[in-house]
Amino acid sequence: MPNTSLVRLATLAALVVFTLAYLWVWATVRRRQGSAKPTVPMLLTGFVTNFFDTLGIGSFAPTTAIFKFTKMVPDEWIPGTLNAGHTIPVILQAFLYIAVIEVKIRTLLSLILSAVVGSWIGAGWVSRMPKKKVQLGVGFALGVGFMVLLARQLNWYPAGGHALGLEGWKLLLAIGLNGLFAAVSTLGIGFYAPCMTMIGLLGMNPTAAFPIMMGSGAFLMPVASARFVREGTYSAPAAMGLTYGGLLGVPLAAFAVKSLPLEAARWLVMIVVFYAAIVMLRSAYTEKDSK
Repeated sequence: MPNTSLVRLATLAALVVFTLAYLWVWATVRRRQGSAKPTVPMLLTGFVTNFFDTLGIGSFAPTTAIFKFTKMVPDEWIPGTLNAGHTIPVILQAFLYIAVIEVKIRTLLSLILSAVVGSWIGAGWVSRMPKKKVQLGVGFALGVGFMVLLARQLNWYPAGGHALGLEGWKLLLAIGLNGLFAAVSTLGIGFYAPCMTMIGLLGMNPTAAFPIMMGSGAFLMPVASARFVREGTYSAPAAMGLTYGGLLGVPLAAFAVKSLPLEAARWLVMIVVFYAAIVMLRSAYTEKDSK
């Protein structure tokens, strides 16, 4: 069996361990906090956002916009709820979509590890931020998300090269940037788009970005989410709604949907995200500082 296949299988096995550890942390905390049932709107939010995430539109920015508009989750709990709620659906996506794509093993494992470390640091930082700073951070994250979506719509992404791995200073730079992307993603900035952009700018084959993106995302989210859950800086009912709804939306998008007008859907998401960014930043500047 090729080394790449062995590493891929080992990576998925490790992901199972990370998933079980995260579920154990969540279940332990939930027993102490008592039961919390998601509402129908929470389940629908999880279903819709993860459905479109599986199709490549993304889930963090649309979910943040929905939370802000509906006041379903307090602003300061949005980052923790996003991470805790979307973790299991993202892991399911990784298992469904990670295929045999050739990529150098050292590059793959190095970037996954840097993402895990970055997410742990970022989650600890975000979970202790006061409300106003969270609002500013999430508002900025939504603005970045809008620009990323716009760049994708206008085909501004770098085409990339033919390399299947990175060496020397390029590898070191990618490790640092991937860790930074993972840390900042805990505020609600999607991880996939900046990771794919980095891969292209460093001259790698764009297809090599997929195992890197999905592997990094699937590993970083349980790590970050466990920290938010333990800190109690998230909405348990909303997170459960994202999870349960997402577990229905992901396989439906992956297996049942053959054709959707994604171009129009992306423009709609962009409009919603842009407006949510303005509303969140306005809240940050008009509300008093609070924990």
